[in-house]
Order: sequence, then structure tokens, then C-alpha cells
Amino acid sequence: MDRRAATRALAGIVAGAPLLDTLDGWRTPAATDDRPRPPGRLGTREMDELEATARAFRQWGRAGGGGLCRKAVVGQLAEVAAALDEHQVPAIERRLYTVMAELAGTAASMSWDIGQQRRAQDYYRLALRAAHAGGDTLFGANVLAGMARQMLYQDRPHDALELVRLAQDGVRRTAGSRLRAMLHTREAWALASMDRPSGFRRATAQAADALSSADRHETEPYWIGYFNDAELAGVTGGRLLEMARSQPRTYADQAADHIRTALEQRGPEAGRSHALDWIGLAECAFLLGDTQSATEYSRRAVDVASRLRSGRVRVQLAQLYPYTVGDGVPRAVADVRGSIRSLLTA
Repeated sequence: MDRRAATRALAGIVAGAPLLDTLDGWRTPAATDDRPRPPGRLGTREMDELEATARAFRQWGRAGGGGLCRKAVVGQLAEVAAALDEHQVPAIERRLYTVMAELAGTAASMSWDIGQQRRAQDYYRLALRAAHAGGDTLFGANVLAGMARQMLYQDRPHDALELVRLAQDGVRRTAGSRLRAMLHTREAWALASMDRPSGFRRATAQAADALSSADRHETEPYWIGYFNDAELAGVTGGRLLEMARSQPRTYADQAADHIRTALEQRGPEAGRSHALDWIGLAECAFLLGDTQSATEYSRRAVDVASRLRSGRVRVQLAQLYPYTVGDGVPRAVADVRGSIRSLLTA
């Protein structure tokens, strides 16, 4: 089996109709919870603290947090679930479900980052159910976008496209500019993976149009604030790089231009994304035959990756490694190969 086939075999995630058919009802109103429950006593102050904690955990997740961070998220998720076993006032209960959705989404991302794909999918599904119960359709669309990205990494672009369109259908009249732009980039990613370059360009242009139309006075949820011009450039560059692997002369230069833009606009604070940008730029240089630049970018990638505990970053470094192998490679490239190997085996 090739790498993608092996990944799918090990992941054991649910896909196709068994997954998609169970998610179709997320746009309909949630049923009322009529379970007999003891009275709850959570108030506004406690909810403010829970929401601040969920926001902090989400930031850790975006930076590539795992290990103890993930255990803390799961522990907090259990506390929120226990609070929902009590009868809270409606406003508090809705906020609790939103916090549960955000924590479950963060747990999904962290689980994915350490290679636990099935566990990640279970958390995604919990996040979607919680967002549905709390009436938070915007975050529900965000969860579906996360599930679509997981499908794309499992080489299931058709499933990913179905998930994205399910998300778009649910928030067509309510999504702000950044959320619409992000969903268009997931659509573009799926189309690129299906070898539909014209569709990829159309969806990418729609994402850029949505982002450029954002009003600075427009209020959107904090969790979509990360999606800006740098993120769009990085995501677009990554997709062009995927196409460049089979058609380097057509797409490698374009991919490098977008990735450079992302690097210019976001620094080390972007965590995992910053590392992936350097890895992607190094691969572009290898594809273009620019060994000197590829060596420099690879060194930068290893340096950034060594400060993160991210499985996804290490997977991408492993894909970079074969470019450094071969008879007669320059000494600098051989040195980079040793650095990558040391990091991957640490």
C-alpha cells in the first residue's frame, strides 16, 4: 500500500454514506431535553470563566498543543458534560452546549495531531451534536469544515466536498465574510484533490472575494478570527503544492509565491501553520530544482518543527525527507537529511 492507503487502513474512520447520512439533520432544530435532572446552579460568572478557558484551549490547539494540554481539554469537557446533566436555566444551558462544542472541536484537532484519527472523528461528531443542541449553526459549520479537512487528509475528497456543502447550506444566510471564505477554501481543496483545477480557481476566487468584502465593523465569532489574508495565502499555496507534485512546471512557482506571502504575513506565533509554510516552501524549491534554497528552507523548517509537538508537522517533514535522499546529493542536503531524521526519530 502507498502512504495514503496505509493511513486510511490505520485510521478506521467512518466515511461515505454511513457518515454523511447521520449528519444531514444538523440543520433542523434540536429536540427539547426533557430528561428528569436535578437543578443546576451555574451562573453568568462561572460561564464567563468556562468560555475563557475554552478559548485558551483552542489557542493551544492551533499552536500545536498536545500531551497534557489535550488531557486538560478532555477533563474540562467532562466537567461541562456533568453540568449538562443538571437542569440549568435556558440561557446558561445554551452557553454550556456552545462551550462543549468548542472543547470537543479542540479535542478533535489535538487527537488528530497525535495520529488518533478515529478518536478525532468521535470528538468532531460530539462537537457537532453540541453545537446543534445549543443552536450554534455557525460553529456547527466550522465543525463540518474540520471533518471535511480530515477527509481530505484521508484522500476522500468527494466526502469532503459533501461535508463542506452541507456546512454552506446551513449558514448560507448567516455566515460572515471570514466563515464564508474559509468554507470556500475547503471547497477549493476538495476540488483540487479531485483534479478539477478550474473549480479550484473558482472556489479560491470566491474565498478571496468574501474575505475582501469583510467590513471591519462586522462581528464574527472569535474562533474564525484567524482566517485572514495570510491564512488564505497559506492554504492556497498548500493546495497548489499538491498539484505541483504531478505538474511542477505548472504549479510549483505559484505555490511558492503564495506560501512566501503567508510567511511574510504571519510569524512563529502561528505555530503549526508557520512550520508547515517552511516545509511547503522547501518542497517547492526541491520541485523547481533549486537545491540551495531548498536546503535553506528545510533548515528553517526543522528549526521551527523542533519547537513544536505536532504530529501533522512531523508527517509533512517525513514527506520532505525523500527529496534529500540519493547518490551524489550535495553535502548541505545530506546534512539536512540527518537533521530531519534526528527530529523524526527523537
